[in-house]
Amino acid sequence: MAVTPNNEAEDNFVYYNGRKLRKGFTTGTTATAATVAAIRTLLNQEPQETVTVHAANGKVAIFDVEQTDFDEQTASCAIKKDGGDDQDATDGALIFATVKLRDDNEIHLDGGKGVGRVTKAGLANKPGMPAINPTPRRVIKEAARKELGADQGVDIVIAVPEGERIAKLTYNPKLGIVGGISILGTSGVVTPMSESSWKHSISIEMNIHRKRGDKSLVLVPGNYGEDFAKDELGIPGSKIVQMSNFVGYVLHETQRLQFNKVLIVGDLGKMVKVSGGIFSTHSKDADARAEIMVANLALLGGVPTEFLRQIYGCLTTISMIKMINEAGYQEVYQLIVDKIKKRAENLLAHREPQVAVDAVIFSRETGFLAASKPLAEIKDEWQ
Repeated sequence: MAVTPNNEAEDNFVYYNGRKLRKGFTTGTTATAATVAAIRTLLNQEPQETVTVHAANGKVAIFDVEQTDFDEQTASCAIKKDGGDDQDATDGALIFATVKLRDDNEIHLDGGKGVGRVTKAGLANKPGMPAINPTPRRVIKEAARKELGADQGVDIVIAVPEGERIAKLTYNPKLGIVGGISILGTSGVVTPMSESSWKHSISIEMNIHRKRGDKSLVLVPGNYGEDFAKDELGIPGSKIVQMSNFVGYVLHETQRLQFNKVLIVGDLGKMVKVSGGIFSTHSKDADARAEIMVANLALLGGVPTEFLRQIYGCLTTISMIKMINEAGYQEVYQLIVDKIKKRAENLLAHREPQVAVDAVIFSRETGFLAASKPLAEIKDEWQ
C-alpha cells in the first residue's frame, strides 16, 4: 500500500454515499516511483526499500519497492499500483521501470511489455507512441532529471507484465491502444468512484471518430444496446460508442466535437428516463420510470386508473412491458421514443452545430419496441 506523510489526513479520503473511501495513486505516479527507485539503485549500487515521490498535483506518496534487479549498467525496480478504494483494473499490478545511463544528458522514455501502443489519431499521443500520457511523461522525466542532475542522461522503459491481460478490462481496445494498459493520470491521484475519468475515456473515443472523419454517431448505454444495434439493426460496431449513464454529457460532447447526427439505441429501462428529461440515468441520480410510464399511458386516453396504479406498482420496466403488451397499449412506446428525440434535441437546441437525433428503444425480453422514424429508414441510413 502506498502511504502519505499523514495517512489520516482528510485530503486522503473522499466520501461517497455515506462511505469514507481512501484515495490512491495513478499508474503515472506509480511509474514515477519505479523510475526514481531504479535510478537511485543504479547510481548508489544498492537496492531501495522505499521511495518517496510527488504526484502531478504535488501530493507526496511513499511506496515500498517490491522487486529490484541491478548491475553496473542497468537497474530495474517494481512498484505495486495502489488505487486506494477505487474499483480499478490496474490496482495491485506491478509497474516496472528499467533504466540505463546514457553517454549524453538526454532522457528517453519508452514503454515495454504490457504498456500499450497508440494506433489511432485523436489521442493525446501520436500513433506509434507508447501509451504514456503527457502528464505522467512529464512527471517521470522531471523526477528523473532531479535524481540525475543536469549533465547525465538515461533511457527509461516502463513495463507492466500483466498489462496486456489487464487492458482487456479497460477502454484501451476501443481506443485503438494495443498490447497493454496506459500510463495515466492528470493529477497523479485516484479518487474512488470518480466519474471524470470514465467520461474522459468516452470523449477520447468520440474524438477518434471525428479525427477519422465521422460526422454521425450511434450512442448506446452499454453492451445490450450495442448488441441490439449490431444484431437487429445491422449497424457496424465501428459506428457505435457506449455512453453509459452519461446521456446529457455525451450529447453535449457530440455538439462540442461537431457531430451533426446521432442515433440513440437503448433498452427502455434506461431510455424511459431520458423521455422524462433525465439525462443522468444511474439509479443513484434519478429513478422516475414508473411515474414517466404512468404519465404517458394516461396521455393515451381511456386507460383505466386501476391499470395505471398497477403499472406504478411495478418494480421493473420488464414487468411494465408485459402488462402493457397484454393490455394492448403498445402505442405508448411511440410516445416515449418521440419524447426521447425531442428531449435530446431540445437539450442541444441553443448552440451550434445543430445535432439531428433519432432514437430506437427495445426490450431485452421482447425485442424492438419503437423508433422515432420507420425502422427501415433507420437501417438504410445507418448500416
